[in-house]
Amino acid sequence: MSIAVPACSVSVGVRRPLAVALLAAALTAAPGTARAAHTDGPAPARPPEGVSAVLDGLRTYGQAVLRGSDGAVRHIPAGLYEMRVEGGGTLQTYGVGLAGFAQPQERYTETAWSGSPLDGNGQAGRIRWVLEHSYPQLNDLAGLAEAAGAGALTADSAAAGTQVAIWRLADGATVEAADPAAEKLADYLQRAALRLPEPPASLGLHPAEVSGPAGTRIGPVTVRTRAQHVTVTPDAEAVRMGVRVLGADGMPVTTAVNGTRLYFEVPAGTADGSATVTLQGATRVPVGRVLTSGARSQAQIVAGSSDSATTATGRVVWPAAARLAAHGAPGAVIGVPGAATGAVTGEDDGEADDRLAASGSSAATPVIAALAVGLVVLGGMVVLLLRKRPLEEEE
Repeated sequence: MSIAVPACSVSVGVRRPLAVALLAAALTAAPGTARAAHTDGPAPARPPEGVSAVLDGLRTYGQAVLRGSDGAVRHIPAGLYEMRVEGGGTLQTYGVGLAGFAQPQERYTETAWSGSPLDGNGQAGRIRWVLEHSYPQLNDLAGLAEAAGAGALTADSAAAGTQVAIWRLADGATVEAADPAAEKLADYLQRAALRLPEPPASLGLHPAEVSGPAGTRIGPVTVRTRAQHVTVTPDAEAVRMGVRVLGADGMPVTTAVNGTRLYFEVPAGTADGSATVTLQGATRVPVGRVLTSGARSQAQIVAGSSDSATTATGRVVWPAAARLAAHGAPGAVIGVPGAATGAVTGEDDGEADDRLAASGSSAATPVIAALAVGLVVLGGMVVLLLRKRPLEEEE
């Protein structure tokens, strides 16, 4: 026996998805949705901060045995690299992991763990502990050997054992030091390592970029550094436009220390634009900071540092005040006394805004009206589709 299905149930089942599709299409076409899709994307890259250095090569090292998952055995050098800091200074580093090539004369830049192979690695803090408690931070090789039960250690075997321990923590690699004393040191460091927090940048600005309307004081950005002081230099374009860098007291600054808050003063009426400020100083790079280069290069992690030249760059952007009011501006904006925080640059723009405000409208009014009409039309179509019944169905 067959079961008759009412025609109306099939008809309504077809119409409802059609109605939903029409409504979804209308909502997707809304300007707010389109703007959100446009702005949702990868965050802009953070300006570099800290040191830039060139890899000189492996200087203090021994040998290690790497066993692959396929059973292959490789003999590789393991130890301490040296790097020349651009602007002055030297670094001692270990390879972060086994991936990539440590190519002499390759240029590296300081980066946070999140921008390095240690991103998301739960062992990163333990690697920093290894660096803090082994060679070259501990130059007492006899004491280090006694703690590790390693007999006697040389600089070469201490460097090899330390590198092997780092490789194990960074990659989970099956690797052993060829020298028995170095192997005992690697085992000891791996067992004893505790988790330490990520070290701060040798020099940085937080946040690295702020924005606000011209005619206001924009900021602050806070200086973070271990240097005794750093110089503060606006770029040539900023100087030409009259942009000034001020301290919290409102006075121009040319030097800063750790914790200094900097503000940018952009003259009222300045056309939309941006400017940068460069901070420079000299300090030791914290142990555990990572330096990266190209995708094929082996990342390096700092094990020792002389006083080294460090640099950080901050940026200020001042789009039109009307655009800031409509979309919101990132960063804190602090008005200058006597200046309107929401001032609009350009007489014509100001008059247009005044007219819109007086009428109770805004620049988005035509768009909103058009969208409302479209939704009303589509709503009527949906109702008709849902209620309309062919004469044959009623019979």
